[in-house]
Amino acid sequence: MTNENHEKLEQKGSYDRLRTARRYAAVLGLIACAALPLSAATGQLVANTTPQYVSTAKNLGPADPSTTIDVSIWLNLHNRSMLDTLAGQLYDPSSPNYRHWLKPSDIIANFAPSAQEAAAAQQFFLSHNLKIVTVGPGNLFVRARGTVGDVEKAFQVQLNNYSVNGTTYRAPASDPYVDGPAAGLVRAVSGLDSGRFSHPLVLRPSTVPGPEAGPAAVQSSSSADFFTSNCFTGVRTEKYNTDGTFPTGTYTGNGYFGSATNPSPGCGYTPAEMSTAYNLSGLYNEGYNGAGQTIAIIDWCGSPTIQQDANAFSKRFGLPMLTSSNFNIIQVPTPSQCSGPDLEINLDVEWSHAVAPGANINLVVPPSASFQDTDEAESYIVIYGLGNVISGSYGAAESEVATATLDSENLIAEMAAVTGISANFSSGDSGDFSADGIPATVSAPADGSYATAIGGVTVALNSDNSIAWQAGWGNDDTLLVEPGFIFNPPLDFGFVYGSGGGPSGVFAKPSFQAGVPGTMRQLPDVSWVADPFTGVVVLITESGQFPAQVWYAVGGTSVSCPMFSGLWAIANEEAGVALGQAAPYLYSMPAGAITDVVPVGSTTNVTAVIHETSSTVNYYGAGQVLGGATNGKFYSAIWDYPYAGGVAYVISFGTDCTTASGGFGTLCTDSSALKTRTGWDNVTGVGTPNAQAFADSFKP
Repeated sequence: MTNENHEKLEQKGSYDRLRTARRYAAVLGLIACAALPLSAATGQLVANTTPQYVSTAKNLGPADPSTTIDVSIWLNLHNRSMLDTLAGQLYDPSSPNYRHWLKPSDIIANFAPSAQEAAAAQQFFLSHNLKIVTVGPGNLFVRARGTVGDVEKAFQVQLNNYSVNGTTYRAPASDPYVDGPAAGLVRAVSGLDSGRFSHPLVLRPSTVPGPEAGPAAVQSSSSADFFTSNCFTGVRTEKYNTDGTFPTGTYTGNGYFGSATNPSPGCGYTPAEMSTAYNLSGLYNEGYNGAGQTIAIIDWCGSPTIQQDANAFSKRFGLPMLTSSNFNIIQVPTPSQCSGPDLEINLDVEWSHAVAPGANINLVVPPSASFQDTDEAESYIVIYGLGNVISGSYGAAESEVATATLDSENLIAEMAAVTGISANFSSGDSGDFSADGIPATVSAPADGSYATAIGGVTVALNSDNSIAWQAGWGNDDTLLVEPGFIFNPPLDFGFVYGSGGGPSGVFAKPSFQAGVPGTMRQLPDVSWVADPFTGVVVLITESGQFPAQVWYAVGGTSVSCPMFSGLWAIANEEAGVALGQAAPYLYSMPAGAITDVVPVGSTTNVTAVIHETSSTVNYYGAGQVLGGATNGKFYSAIWDYPYAGGVAYVISFGTDCTTASGGFGTLCTDSSALKTRTGWDNVTGVGTPNAQAFADSFKP
C-alpha cells in the first residue's frame, strides 16, 4: 500500500464516516471516542507474552545479543466491549444491525488507537535505541528493529533459546515490561519469541512411512493426465514368498491404486472431477462463479512463477487467465525475506481459482512465517479492505503460542468479522497434535472464536465422479512386507496425519456452537478434501526439471481451506451482500446444503494369513492388522509401494488417532480420541458442502 493510496484511504474514510453516521448512530453514538489518556505510570508488565513451553522446555542459553530482530507493540483498542457487543449484533438476524457491516474507516474512527498513542509507542522504542520500521494500519501496532541486547534492555527481559520438540525457539524468560507514557497503552508485544506458523500441506509419501522415516520425497508427473480419479481398485489378494519357502503371507482386501509394476503418480483429482463430486457445476450453470468478490490469500515468502504456473493450470482445465485485473501480489508489512518455488502458494492460488474462477485474488505476502509478520499482514487485509474472504492455510499448535498472541489473532479476526470478512484457517494436519509428542491441542489461529476452522476428509469417487464415500481424514499405516521379510504380526506404525480438531484451551465456546459439546471453542467448523491419498493436482515450476512445470498430488487442510474460501466467495456473490464470518451460518444450514460425514466401514478391509511353517498359521483380522487399537468403523486398503518392489503397506482411512498400541499419539480406543460421528464432530465439523445447495441457500 503506497503512501498516496494510504492518504486516499484516509480521505475516503472521512467521507464514509459522514455517510454512515446515521446507520450506526444507535450503536456508535454510545461510544466515547476520546483517545485513551497517556499513562503517567512508571510502567507495567505486558501479561501472557511468555509462551507456555518456557517453563518446561530445555533452556539452551541466552540468545546472541548482537542479532538484529524486529519487535512490535500492539496498542489497546478503544471501546473494546462495545466492539464485542456490536460483533454479536451484526450476526443476529433479530438485531437492527444485522449485516450492517462496519467499514475500515469506522474501525479507525471508533476503535483504533490514536496517532498520539502510536507516537507514544514510537517514543518508547526510540528512547531505547530501537529504530522505527513502520506504524501499522489504523495505528494498530508500531514495529521497530534493533539488536537482541537493546530489545532486552528496552523490555527488561532475558531472551533465551529453548529446545521444543527438536526445534529451537527464541523466547522471553518472563513477561516484558514497558515504561514511560506508553505503558498503559500496550495490549501485546510480538517478535520477542521466534514462533512461526507452518503450512499443513502433505504429499503422498515415497519414503517408508512411520516414525523413523525421513522427509517424504514427492510424487510428481510432467502431465496431469498421469493422475487418476480411481483411487481404490477393488478387492484383491496378494501373496508373498510363493516359492515354497516359509514364512508366507497372504493379504486380502481393498486395494489402493499404484504399485512398483505400475509406477503411476497415482490418485489426484482435477477441478472438473471436484466440480462434479461436490456439485460446483450446478452453481456455474446458474451463472455463479465468485464474480465481484475478492479472496485475500496469506502466504509468506512468495513464489516467483506463481502467475505463469496458475495460468498453465487454468489453461489445462479451461479456467480464466489470471491477469493484472484479477490477480495482485501485495508484500506487507515489509518486503519478503525469502523467495523461490512454493508449492503451498501454487496450491492456494490454483484451487481457490478453480473453485471460484470469477473471483479476484490478492496474494498477500508477509516477509516470513513468524507470528509477528503473518498477523500484521492479516491486519493490513482488514484495514485496507484487500478482500471479503481471507484464506489462511497455516497454523501452529495453540499450546506453543503465547496467550497474548492468540488474543491478538482473535482480535484481528473479530475486526474482519465486523467488516463483513470471513477469516478462514486450516485446522491442521496433525490430528490432536499428540503424535508430535505434546499434550492434545488445536491449531491457531483457527482456534479463535471469530475464525472459521476448515478440517479435512478422504473422498473416494465413482467412475462418473460422483462421491462413493467420504471419511473423516485420518491415516494410519502398517508395513506388511519388504524384500526378504514378512512382518508377523504386521508392523503398525500408527497415526501418520489427519484433520486437526478438538477443544481450544484458551477460547470459550462461541454462541454459534451452542449445540456442540463442551464449554470451549471446538474445531473444526466444516471440512473439505484433504487426504493426500485422495488429494488434488497442483502445477509448479521447479528449476532443474524438464519440462520445468511439474504436477503434484497434494493434500492437507491446505487444500480444504482455499477450496472453502472459493465457495464462500460464491456464496457472497449469490447473497448479493457480504456475509461476513462463515462459521456462524454453518450450524443452521438448511437440509441438503451440507453432507454429514459419518463413520465409514468396509466389509472387505484388509486381513492377513501368515504361515510361519506348514503347521503354524497366524490369522489377523482387519482390526488386528492395524494393531488392534481400533474402535468403530474404518476403511483399509493394500498399498503396493510404487518406489520399491516387494514392499506393501495397509493404509487406513477414517482413523484420526493412532491404532498402534506402542505408537505415538492418542489411541483410537481412548475416549478423548478424535472421531467422526453423526452430526458435528471434531474431525469434520458439520461436514462437507454440497456446493450448489450451500450457496443457493444464501440467495435473497
